[in-house]
Amino acid sequence: MLMLRSVSGVATPQQLCCTCCHSSTSPSTSFHNLQYGSSRAGASGTRAMQAIKANSLMKPVALKDLSNNTPFLTGQSLRFTPLKNAVASEKKPSWKLKVEANAIDAGNSQADGFPEESIVPGSDDEVTPAKTAAAQRLKIGTYFVLWWSLNVVFNIYNKKVLNVFPYPWLTSTLSLAAGSSIMFVSWATRLVKSPELDVEFWKALAPVALAHTIGHVAATVSMSKVAVSFTHIIKSAEPAFSVLISRVLLGENFSLPVYLSLIPIIGGCALTAATELNFNITGFVGAMISNIAFVFRNIFSKRGMVKSNKVGGMNYYACLSILSLVFLTPFAFAVEGPKLWATGWQQASETVGQQFVWWVLAQSVFYHLYNQVSYMSLNEISPLTFSIGNTMKRVTVIVSSIIVFHTPVLPVNAVGAAIAILGTFLYSQAKQ
Repeated sequence: MLMLRSVSGVATPQQLCCTCCHSSTSPSTSFHNLQYGSSRAGASGTRAMQAIKANSLMKPVALKDLSNNTPFLTGQSLRFTPLKNAVASEKKPSWKLKVEANAIDAGNSQADGFPEESIVPGSDDEVTPAKTAAAQRLKIGTYFVLWWSLNVVFNIYNKKVLNVFPYPWLTSTLSLAAGSSIMFVSWATRLVKSPELDVEFWKALAPVALAHTIGHVAATVSMSKVAVSFTHIIKSAEPAFSVLISRVLLGENFSLPVYLSLIPIIGGCALTAATELNFNITGFVGAMISNIAFVFRNIFSKRGMVKSNKVGGMNYYACLSILSLVFLTPFAFAVEGPKLWATGWQQASETVGQQFVWWVLAQSVFYHLYNQVSYMSLNEISPLTFSIGNTMKRVTVIVSSIIVFHTPVLPVNAVGAAIAILGTFLYSQAKQ
């Protein structure tokens, strides 16, 4: 039996009835899920429908006003709360629905229903909090594994390319071009639903894309001059730039633990730079510029330059790549140019053979994939979890690159890197 409890301003149980009460289905094996909507004042009948799942059979059941022929609620909607009521004579609990009403616009001409699937309590279809939590942990774990793995692969192939083809502007352009091409094909084939964009969106995205472009090129320039591990250790100082720029330009205040966490970050990076065996000023400056650019990218996004509810996740990063490609391409031609590229490409092909093409393709595709996964993960995890994941990702890249490229590391250099990474972790904790 479906029990209706009256609420202030709502018709009483004597005035309301649900035809499921007359159903032959056992109430102990039925779970009623209410779909609600609005009714127009003065209209006859009712616009609220109820979906019932009983023995896997969906039945439409109407709520009827038994007192007269007017709408059962004038300009109001129903919602329910399931209340578990144990019955000693039955193995499975019965369920009662507590019906309440919330005022809505009575001027709507038709109901706006929100269907939901009904679940029989205790059945295999029932979703428990434990199952939901386990599924969420699995999802987050999958994001992290993909994110870290794709980032490691990108950095390895990117460094392989730059070692034999030292043209970071073209390499950066190819990375953005590959990502843009992938998304254009995905939209054309409808593998991914294309976003609905307007001029205002692109205007809002422009400063974010410009900062992203500068940060991307600067990091690639850095890795063309120094070891991958050194670039990422210097890039771990990004929180220090974030606090400095936010404090000076935006007037933001931070807690004492945040300021204290910057000490190991700055100290660790300074120790690493001072003891780096293959130190290069261009590589160092490139990593620092990349830090500053990405801080501004985050600031532009945080200040609402781009509304996350308009375009998010995969499509957001696709649009970011496309606009960044537009910004970067003319500068790549101006700084390096086709003549240098042609000569460098020929020399690289003669040095490593046909696999050079694969290296270029791999670094381009994996750059897009790892960034795409990171942006998609932002929709699923908290900022703190993302920040911790980003710290561990950097550790993974540093260790992997040292192993793959046999990068010589002094003990004091390793200590400096560990201190900087620890400071980054402490910052992520203090920032929350």
